[in-house]
Amino acid sequence: MGNACRGSFGGKTFQGYPQPQDHSESNSNPKHNSDSPNPKKEQQPLVTMNRTSTNQSYYVLGHKTPNIRDLYTLGRKLGQGQFGTTYLCTELSSGIDYACKSIAKRKLISKEDVEDVRREIQIMHHLAGHKNIVSIKGAYEDPLYVHIVMELCGGGELFDRIIQRGHYTERKAADLTKIIVGVVEACHSLGVMHRDLKPENFLLVNKDDDFSLKAIDFGLSVFFKPGQSPTFFSFTFYFFTHSP
Repeated sequence: MGNACRGSFGGKTFQGYPQPQDHSESNSNPKHNSDSPNPKKEQQPLVTMNRTSTNQSYYVLGHKTPNIRDLYTLGRKLGQGQFGTTYLCTELSSGIDYACKSIAKRKLISKEDVEDVRREIQIMHHLAGHKNIVSIKGAYEDPLYVHIVMELCGGGELFDRIIQRGHYTERKAADLTKIIVGVVEACHSLGVMHRDLKPENFLLVNKDDDFSLKAIDFGLSVFFKPGQSPTFFSFTFYFFTHSP
């Protein structure tokens, strides 16, 4: 599950990552022909940021990790996001199925993009153990991708369940709202703001239980300190969140 750093806020006491180092000999990103998470062995595990005139290359996770294919087999596509694609994956040692979010490193074109990925992983470890937040299994990096392995939720999105049912009774709607508010309270009590709460970012563990909700996608989430009043904005298309 990784190390949970409960009781620490503001991102200052969590597991750190080395900062980017200047490499004047680094010229460009590796060239890629597809988004399939199958890297060529000759390519280097580096990310190039081209926001400034000086290119900087380094490991996204700050250290070398085991090869994910030595531990898991990657299967069919489960979903697609702006930066990554989620695949079904199976742990070789146990046969247990998980979900693997593979983030294309070529899309991480700025230092901020890289920090967002690092922070997403930190936050998932930080929130580990809550029954209504998806559990992280591990994070891995290869020449082309960062892979986040997490528990598999096979019941689909809450959004699709709402569309399928058409409506909920007042009692069921209240019960669902209670779960969602509980997730928000847990995040805030641990110094985390999700910032992208919407029905698509809650998954059902199975199709037979409307209340087996798990919050996912902490890509826009941030740490905050007790007493801090952040005024940053985040939004996704039809859903808009303001952190007052």
